[in-house]
Order: sequence, then C-alpha cells, then structure tokens
Amino acid sequence: MASEAGREPGAWSRRRVLGMLAATAVPASLAGCSGSEGAGASSPSSSSAPSVSAPAAEAGSPSASRTPTGPRPLFLGTYTSAEGGGTGVGVAVYDARSGRITGRGTIDGVGDPSYLAVHPDGRTLYAVNERPEGGVTAVRISDRKVLSTRSSGGEAPCHLSVHPGGRWLLSANYGTGSVAVHPIEPSGALGARTDLVVHGSPAPGPGQQGPHAHQIVTSPDGGGHVLAVDLGTDTVYTYRLDERRGTLSEVSRARTRPGAGPRHLTFHPGGRYAYLANEVDDTVVVCAYDPDSGRLTPGGPQSTGTGSGTNYPAQLVVTPNGAYAYLANRGHDSLTRYAVEAGGARLRLVDTVPVGGEFPRQIALSPDGGLLFAALQRSSAVSVFRVDPDSGELRRAGEPFASPVAVCALPL
Repeated sequence: MASEAGREPGAWSRRRVLGMLAATAVPASLAGCSGSEGAGASSPSSSSAPSVSAPAAEAGSPSASRTPTGPRPLFLGTYTSAEGGGTGVGVAVYDARSGRITGRGTIDGVGDPSYLAVHPDGRTLYAVNERPEGGVTAVRISDRKVLSTRSSGGEAPCHLSVHPGGRWLLSANYGTGSVAVHPIEPSGALGARTDLVVHGSPAPGPGQQGPHAHQIVTSPDGGGHVLAVDLGTDTVYTYRLDERRGTLSEVSRARTRPGAGPRHLTFHPGGRYAYLANEVDDTVVVCAYDPDSGRLTPGGPQSTGTGSGTNYPAQLVVTPNGAYAYLANRGHDSLTRYAVEAGGARLRLVDTVPVGGEFPRQIALSPDGGLLFAALQRSSAVSVFRVDPDSGELRRAGEPFASPVAVCALPL
C-alpha cells in the first residue's frame, strides 16, 4: 500500500488511497482478468485453473532451469474494492518462450488480493486481503477452492511469503506496522495466527506518523532468518523463526538513512548481498548480509537513473544467474537495468526502458529468468519483457495484457 503513501509521507489512510485508485477508472473493455479485448491478450478458453506440472518456485527465485515448453500458470493480484478493480485473483497462462498471456478467468471470493505467493509444492496460492481489517487467504489451485481466510492481526497487509519449509506463512501489515505468522496445515489451509510483532521502535522517520511494514521475506541461508522491511521506521528487522512454535525473535536491525522509506529487499543468489529499493528518497542500496548472524549492513544510496522528476521505486528483482538486477519505477514509469558486479557487491546502472504503461507496482521474473512481468496499476495491464541472457537487455514481448488494476503478477 505504500505505493501511494510515499507520495505524501506519513499521511496514510485507506480512504485517501482508495480515492486515488478510483480516480483511474478502467474502461469496461478491460474489466475481468481475461482481458480478451486488450491488445496482446488471448480469449479465455476455460474456467479451470492452469495446472502446475512441477513444484513451483516463487517469482524471482534463485533456482533456474531450462525454458519450459507449453503454457505456464500466471496469477494476478488486484484491488477488488477500487473502482474498475477485479473481482478476485486473476488466473492466466503464459507462453514461456513468446511471453504471450492468455486469460483463464478469476478466483472469486478473495477480497483485495494485492500480493500473492505460492506454496513450495505448487498446490496452494496465498493472498493478502489489503483492507482495514486485514486478512490472508489460502486457495487450492487445482479447483480454485478458497480453503481459509485468517486475520492478519493488523491493517492493510501488503506482502506475504511462504517459509521455505512450507509450514509457515509470513505477512506484513502496512497500516499498523506489524508482521504476522500463520501455520500452514497439510491441506494448505491456514491455522490460527501464532505470532504478531509490532514495530514499536525506532521512532518513525521524517514525514512518517508510525511504522509501515512493507515486506517480510526469508533469507537464502536455509531459512534461518526472516527479514521485515519497514518504510515508516527506515529499518530492516531481522528475526529468527522458531519453526516449532511459529514465533519470531528479533536478532538485529539495519537502519537506512532517515527518510529513505525502504520498501522491498531482494537477495542476490549468492546469499551474501541484498538490494533495497527506497520508495521515499528514490534510491537503491546494496546491503552486505551475514548468514550466520542475520545482520544486514546497508551501503550508500545509489541512483535509480530516473532523473530529477518525481519517482517512487517499487521493487528490485535479480536474474537467477545473479548477473543483472531490474528496478520498477513508478512516476518515471520505467525499468532500470543494473549490471551486478564483484560477486554481488556492486550495482552498475546500465539504462532505463519504458515499462509500457503507468505505475509499475510490482515486477517478477519467470522461474527460468527468461521473462519479466510488470503489473501496471494505473494502466490496468501487465507488460511482459524478454530478458536477454547475455546482456540483460529487456525487449517488449508484444502489447500489454489487460488486467483490472493490476498490482501483482506471479508467474510459475
């Protein structure tokens, strides 16, 4: 939700955000995730969920494989309470070679599913319910059955992830600055929350009125540590997860410079470095990471390559081979390409390319790293780029696919 909060730091409210979303009404021809009238979109051919032929890795995973053949599943998040928004989680498939997206309908009954994640076994989809009374929802992919919805313990949850062991769901409540843990049952359904940690300190940064947890991810060191990024306190918190009880214990904090507004953290596949997108001051930061202690050490701010205009960085992703990183820029409406150097210790800005629409809220790489998907919130569309494996160059793969108030794309 901080994509809008960063425009007026510290003045978050659900009413203001929904008003901004409603101001970008979607034409009737774009309604529904199938988007058959949108340029580059194919007509939906069935209402059944796309099959997941193998255990799926979350978008941006460091694991890589050869380019798969045949259609691959794609799930799309939206705001169901926004004017022109969707009615649930959009379902589609994409061709892993061409990048062409074909709509497959919608999973209804999931309110404001603005961020999505999949279980390591590929059978269950999880979504936040980004509402004042926040929730997290589990959906069985094979028949689109909603298995459970649980309270997230806070307001406006905007991010979630599945612990690599598959037993715990982690979520971040933006509105109240807290992170939560839910157990995952053998069926994929969610049990009662086992922990809720509120970021009560340090004090909010300049222009902020409280903590705003924006992301919670597991480090690549075997799941030993969990890191939570908080835009409101300019801090990344490292926790250790008790995998028996489902509780979090803080082990360290990393402070960014005041007013940076950290939003999303992405690890290099080598596991020793991570890259932080700072929403409020329009910078990126290379961070050193110590797997033994879980300590994150931020470096100095770097340019996003977007010039002097207003811009809010959203998210960084790194190619599976660790050679290139890409940043989504809202305002400049572009993707920045960085070459990763010195084993992950440096980012060298290469160029920016137009993203093909307005306000790229989230980006994701296909599991093999061959395609990049950008959810274009204000264009109600998803653009797709082919990623050159040698140069990292991005090339548009046709016209964007129409999807109402697209805020998340999850390719499997």
